[in-house]
Amino acid sequence: MAKKSTRSKLVQKADKIFSEYIRRRNADIFGTAECVTCGKKDHWKQLQCGHFQSRKHYATRWDEINCQVQCSGCNVFRYGEQYKFSLFLEKEYGAGTSDELVQKASGIVKLSNFDLEYLILHYKNLVSNL
Repeated sequence: MAKKSTRSKLVQKADKIFSEYIRRRNADIFGTAECVTCGKKDHWKQLQCGHFQSRKHYATRWDEINCQVQCSGCNVFRYGEQYKFSLFLEKEYGAGTSDELVQKASGIVKLSNFDLEYLILHYKNLVSNL
């Protein structure tokens, strides 16, 4: 019988497949995507899944609007460029989007292992359909 994954392993798997989906959903047929905060273009494998609200907030950790493509310069070295990120969100998804995400992030969400396994399967299916 296969050994069950630990919660931390499930979270890692969910993060990995979700990140791939976010980066690939915005890539063109050549695999090129663009950083939402500075406009840098690169292959999706060289870019990152940036979070407007930190990954520590499980309510928005795997939220497809909260997460967008960013280069490592913006995401890591410039701490996510949250102001520019919010401008992108407001333009792309409408006024009030940033505020909604801030409020959503403060909610308490506890995902079960089953929920995490479902999330992993869901994003594997989405990636395979890209």
